[in-house]
Amino acid sequence: METRALANKAIQQVKLVRFRDGSSCSDDDDVSVEEPLEISISAFEEGSNTIKNISVTMRTPGHDTELAAGFLFTEGIIDRASHIRRIQHVVGTCDRNSSNRILVELNPGVVPRLQNADRNFYTTSSCGVCGKGSIEAIKTVSIFRCQANEPIEIALDTLYLLSERLRSSQNNFSATGGIHAAAIFDLQGRLVALREDVGRHNALDKLIGYALLGEMLPLKCHILLLSGRASFELIQKAAMAGAKLVVAIGAPSSLAISTAVEFNITLLGFLRGHSFNIYHAGDYFTLKDPE
Repeated sequence: METRALANKAIQQVKLVRFRDGSSCSDDDDVSVEEPLEISISAFEEGSNTIKNISVTMRTPGHDTELAAGFLFTEGIIDRASHIRRIQHVVGTCDRNSSNRILVELNPGVVPRLQNADRNFYTTSSCGVCGKGSIEAIKTVSIFRCQANEPIEIALDTLYLLSERLRSSQNNFSATGGIHAAAIFDLQGRLVALREDVGRHNALDKLIGYALLGEMLPLKCHILLLSGRASFELIQKAAMAGAKLVVAIGAPSSLAISTAVEFNITLLGFLRGHSFNIYHAGDYFTLKDPE
C-alpha cells in the first residue's frame, strides 16, 4: 500500500511564567500539539470517482495514516484493510501544506457505508440515546460479532506490570503530561504497539488502524490497555476490533460496562500497581495467581 505520511511533531515548545511560593520566573515548556485533521474518502460510484469529506477530528499530528484507517474501520465505513487502495496527505485549496488533510482511496468495487459516517451514528438507531439501541447497532456492523472466543489466561504479575510499562513507553506524555495513550500487549505483557494523542478516541483509532493495516485483527488474544477512563465509545471501538480483554487505568462508565457485557469483553478498571477492579469477566477469562 502506498502512503506519503508526513513527519509531524507531536510536541511544541512554548514560553510561560512559572509561579512557585510567591515568586515567578520565565521558562520554556513542552505542550502537546493539537491540530485538525480532515479525513476524506475517494470511491468509484456509477462509473465515476467521487470524493467525500467524512470527518474533521482534532488530533495530535503523527500516525495520520493509521488514524484514518482506524477511524473508517471502527465507524463501520469499511470492513478490512483490503478495501483501501492508498492513503495519502493532500493539499487543499486554502492550505499552506498538506499536513492536515488526508485522503483514503478505496479499491474499485468497494462501496463505503456512508450512512455510518457520523461519529455518533450508533445512537441514532434507537429512540434518542437510550443505550440498548446503541449497542445493538454495533452488532450490525462489526465483522467480529460472531467470532469464537479463545481461552485467555492472564497472570496477576503480568497485570501488575502493565501500568508502569505503559507509562515508561509514553514518550509524549513524559514530555507534556497532557496526552492519552492506547496500547496493545501480548498475553505475557510484552508491548506490541502504543499510540498517543490528545484525544483518547484518536489514540485508539491510531492503534486499531495499525492493527488493521498490519493484518493483526481481531485482537481477541491480546490485552488492550487504555491510559485513562473507559467510555462507551472506546469499548465500542474495542468491540469493532474484536478485542476480548480491555484494561483501563481509570474508571469505566455504566454504558461501557453494559457494552462489555453484551460483547463478552472482559473489562478491568482502576489498574494501579497491585490493584484493579473487574467490572465484567468473560466466561473464557482466567486469572492465574503468582507462583
